[in-house]
Amino acid sequence: MVTPKQDFMKELIMTNEQMTDSTVTMKISEHIATITINRPHAMNALDPETLQQLAKIWLEVRDNDDIWVAIVTGEGEKSFCAGSDLKKTIPQGNQSNPFQSQGLLQIDNGLELWKPVIAAVRGYCLGAGMTLLSACDIRVASDDSTFGLPEVQRGIVPTLGATQRLPKQLPWAIAMEVLLLGDKLTAQQALQYGLINRIVKSKDVVTEAENIARRLTNEVAPLTSRAIKEAAVRSQSVGITEGLRIEALLSRHVRNTEDAKEGPKAFAEKRAPVYKGR
Repeated sequence: MVTPKQDFMKELIMTNEQMTDSTVTMKISEHIATITINRPHAMNALDPETLQQLAKIWLEVRDNDDIWVAIVTGEGEKSFCAGSDLKKTIPQGNQSNPFQSQGLLQIDNGLELWKPVIAAVRGYCLGAGMTLLSACDIRVASDDSTFGLPEVQRGIVPTLGATQRLPKQLPWAIAMEVLLLGDKLTAQQALQYGLINRIVKSKDVVTEAENIARRLTNEVAPLTSRAIKEAAVRSQSVGITEGLRIEALLSRHVRNTEDAKEGPKAFAEKRAPVYKGR
């Protein structure tokens, strides 16, 4: 008997040719999930259907023990994600519930995902694409990438953590210029300000992201990387004393795992470790 989860997984691991109707695809190989926003005709802008699919995929990344690392990218070389598809997402009147602070759970909108996420950016990274980037841990971008939050120029408040993460990830004055004026950053500026990790040619972006992902799956115990990420994220909103406590608790938890024993053993035996995620 095939369970609903099995059905979903079968759909997710189809090839792009088989998933022609999907606006988000995911492939899983060697513990790496590669997620692709697949709306190149719309610069990979996010419409409601795409957001629904993306939310389901992020939950699968979180819950699937075979996935240790995720890469997120956009189809084609023109755009990582150009933000929300305004033609389909502009609100019609004031119909929102002021007490509903979250919609679909995404990694930039409240979902707790402790597995490392790598952004592979080519071309435009704007609006919701920028907030998606800000929720990723390691960021590779093409030399022709452009970053920005143009919402303010459309009379829209940038959400999905834009006003929360960007002032922490960019110098204050630069963050406020991006938020208040909608000014864009080049790839070189983004690298200079620490928004991205490295710049490569457009054709090499996904390959570079895959190289980093393979390092994370081959050289780093997956439970260790999750503990490190959780400690770093949770400690952002607490004082140093509370942060040290979080760090110690997570470290103690990982210390009792099989992988924590495998690492020192492999070092003593002068061989590469074989981690199993347990």
